[in-house]
Amino acid sequence: MNTIERPIYGLLKNSLADQRIVVITGMRRVGKTTTLHWLLDQIPSENKIYLDLERLDQRSVFQEQNYDLVLDYLRNRGMDPAKPLTVALDEIQFVPNIPSVIKYLYDAYKIKFLLTGSSSYYLKNLFTESMAGRKIVFEIFPLAFGEFLDFHGISYHRRSNFAEMLFDKPEYERLKGEYENYLQYGGLPDVVLQSNPQVKLEILQDILSSYINIDVRLMADFRKIGELQLLLKVLALRIGNKLDQTKLAQVVGVTRPTLAAYLEFLEKTYMIHRLPALTNADRATALGKKLYFYDNGIANVLAQPSEGALFQNSIFNQLNFLGELSYLGKGNDYEIDFILDQKIGLESKVHPVQSDELKLKRIAAKHSLEESWLVGRSPTPGFDQFIWGGLIF
Repeated sequence: MNTIERPIYGLLKNSLADQRIVVITGMRRVGKTTTLHWLLDQIPSENKIYLDLERLDQRSVFQEQNYDLVLDYLRNRGMDPAKPLTVALDEIQFVPNIPSVIKYLYDAYKIKFLLTGSSSYYLKNLFTESMAGRKIVFEIFPLAFGEFLDFHGISYHRRSNFAEMLFDKPEYERLKGEYENYLQYGGLPDVVLQSNPQVKLEILQDILSSYINIDVRLMADFRKIGELQLLLKVLALRIGNKLDQTKLAQVVGVTRPTLAAYLEFLEKTYMIHRLPALTNADRATALGKKLYFYDNGIANVLAQPSEGALFQNSIFNQLNFLGELSYLGKGNDYEIDFILDQKIGLESKVHPVQSDELKLKRIAAKHSLEESWLVGRSPTPGFDQFIWGGLIF
């Protein structure tokens, strides 16, 4: 299989060296199946098999009450359980009792399992403590901007620190069209590989529809799907803002407990992320969390957020690959959009100017941050002391 390798693939390949179950999870259409096929291809043995649990015939095998019948099925497919055997199962959320089957075959026959599931919400509910020590979980996210360029065969120089990411006019001119495309349509592989803008939008709409009609109905017991759809649209217009759950519940027309359940589900299924404040746990709860979507394209088809919101959302996703994120704020007085690893402050601006930089440095010094950087989308005349977003690969 000719696959564009992503940075996480090296970690996945290393996971083949031990007997633990490998679980690959992430949002719909993020590339889990492609990754699973690639990982299976890295195993030199022919004693391996891929099964798609979306298929009714293959799903029914793992719904048998007698787990030894699963072993018979594998033997009939040419597999030999007496030798090292690898079984790749795609979309395990379609079989509710799958952890029991896997645990039995893993313990009794030492089968190496490679699994994909569509959300941490599902995995945390089904993979109980009985699987502790037996599994290793990898989360896959939409493409970083460097991966986006890889998918288009465009060369670039990866910067090793933020100082090297300062505005570079030749690189800005060369890559700005690609970066604007990334901001608009996001980083889901199927979307990235499509050149026609209208088809990109159609794919994104299809992903959203499948999420609502398959993932939500399969993994949650929500009676009013329309409420969740409305909430998604409302949230897409609140990117980068702190969530006022009381007001949000009123806007959507639900109770606060219902809203809390919806938000938890959206976060655990990799649709949104709630960014905490940089402070102790009690104070962070009081300050509230800021909202971001894991993919710009999804947010854009939901409600067409402002250019500033889309840019900030993209910077969140680009920085999310680099370390632990939080934000810094003091009420309505001031705020820094992102704090990386509790020591580097980054503020996003569509059109950065020198006064933005001076303000950021004052706040960063007040809070003893080691570094602070202004991140811009487009240059302004006479000011180039900012990181261009398109250089955060």
